[in-house]
Amino acid sequence: MMHWDTLLSNKRFGMEDLHLRNHDDRSEFQRDYDRLIFSAPFRRLQNKTQVFPLPGSVFVHNRLTHSLEVACVGRSLGNGVSKLLQQKYGNDFSPFIAEIGSIVSAACLAHDLGNPPFGHSGEKAIATYFSEGEGASLQQEMSAAEWKDIITFEGNANAFRLLTHQFNGRRKGGFALTYATLASIAKYPYSSNYAVRKQKFGFFQSEKDTFVCIASELGMPQLEPFKYARHPLVYLVEAADDICYEIMDIEDAHKLKILSTEETKALLVGFIPENRKARTMETLTLVSDKNEQIAYLRSTVIGLLIDSCVNAFVANEKNILNGTLNGALIEYISHELREAYSNCEKVSYTRIYKSRDVVDIEIAGYNIIYTLINKFSLAVLNNEKAYAKMLLSRIPEQYQTNSNSTYGKIQAVLDFVSGMTDIYALDLYQKINGMSLPTL
Repeated sequence: MMHWDTLLSNKRFGMEDLHLRNHDDRSEFQRDYDRLIFSAPFRRLQNKTQVFPLPGSVFVHNRLTHSLEVACVGRSLGNGVSKLLQQKYGNDFSPFIAEIGSIVSAACLAHDLGNPPFGHSGEKAIATYFSEGEGASLQQEMSAAEWKDIITFEGNANAFRLLTHQFNGRRKGGFALTYATLASIAKYPYSSNYAVRKQKFGFFQSEKDTFVCIASELGMPQLEPFKYARHPLVYLVEAADDICYEIMDIEDAHKLKILSTEETKALLVGFIPENRKARTMETLTLVSDKNEQIAYLRSTVIGLLIDSCVNAFVANEKNILNGTLNGALIEYISHELREAYSNCEKVSYTRIYKSRDVVDIEIAGYNIIYTLINKFSLAVLNNEKAYAKMLLSRIPEQYQTNSNSTYGKIQAVLDFVSGMTDIYALDLYQKINGMSLPTL
């Protein structure tokens, strides 16, 4: 069984031997949050697609606004759980139990940092270039485990790498976040060898020793080699993400007129308990703007989901600490809320994620990322050629293109491309294909 005393470690990765003194009243976990907010990778999320094409005349969510909202919901979830655990065990139970909200909110900020441009289509383009495209010939130059990393490229594992890897010119330990925050980001705490369903995993071979170090320090049980039980706070980070992307995508679809006002109202009112519906509908009549009506319902629904997830976490605390709780926390909310959430999932899949605009941006994004990976992979593996040297001059020095292994060189390309914004990727794609020229 895991224990809260060891799970909530504020030790900083890469700075374990340093005795740091705080010069302000922030806790170490609050400092994690601030480090992430002011980081360049976080700022770049403002131009990474969440679901709908960017930019547009109607403002919809990008990765940045999504991450900020997830962090807000995550803080509420963490604070709610912290309050109930303190009531259950007493204030002296664990020195950092009151900090759960801060840990979860920081982890929520970082949960999408590893996603490449154009969302899941970018991930798919990277994976398929190596699994069934020109990159397939590189398999013989990597170990089986390294190859699995590449052909199942995953944004979650890439986020862990971004936060912990020592790139050229960067201090040891990457972002030097606390152990508790880093573990709370690892939604899939195992290597790519276990990536069977939906090809998801939590860390690359290059970061496996880092993850083992963190998991061991926090007392996360090892289930198999390089496979661990989830850190308990992962359930709250995941729940915050589930709540935000599902409910906010519905609201965005309404703004873009993919869903009508009546359809959207019906989906959101479905979450409201019978004893609150009359009062909720009465409040709606006081608001004339349709978008504001939907915003009011969205706010109400998120509040209901937060309360139910907090109760579900505490009710299942024993299984969570034992590492035996299967599935996401959202699956353990009340039956009525779960049914309403499932209705939203069905509509999202058929009406939103399969809408023409969303599919068009996925197609375009796939081709852009596939082409960039192809061009830069060939360049990094044939760096003595003139054209390769020109291309490699576009890659910042922080990326280790001079690695001694093929795996390391390809990772440098993936680090570079996955860190791009949508606009930068499109601009570079057009330039290296001769479709646009710099303005002189």
